[in-house]
Amino acid sequence: MRRRATLAGAIALTSVVLLAGCSDSGTEQGASEPRLSVRDGYMPKPALKDMAGGFMTIVNKGGADKLIGMSSPLADEVMGHRTVDQKMEHVASFAIPADGELDFERGGNHLMFMDLTSMPKVGDKVEVELRFEKAGTVKTELEVKDATYNPKNS
Repeated sequence: MRRRATLAGAIALTSVVLLAGCSDSGTEQGASEPRLSVRDGYMPKPALKDMAGGFMTIVNKGGADKLIGMSSPLADEVMGHRTVDQKMEHVASFAIPADGELDFERGGNHLMFMDLTSMPKVGDKVEVELRFEKAGTVKTELEVKDATYNPKNS
């Protein structure tokens, strides 16, 4: 009788250990999907006919993701930049934290629209396609504002 109890206990313990190894531990496999949206997007009226900047906030209400590309019919190329020591640097990708935000603002991260196909006017809407590592493509629009527009003052 004692031998059966010991054997049953060993089987039960082995089962618990095996099942624990199958549980979701919150690792990459169980991480939540990113849920992205864009707010406060704008483009100051370009001062030059061949380039413009774009600004916005990407909001993530899910798991972490990475912005890996962008495009727009307004420009032959759209690139991510960051300003460091008053100089622009190209950035290949931007991390977006889980349940966090990524800001694109003057003096920091921003989009650069290179070789414009037309000159947008104040009030126009500029289509932008953002490509993310996990979430895929998110389409948004940036409203063209006066060149001196500052969202912090409005």
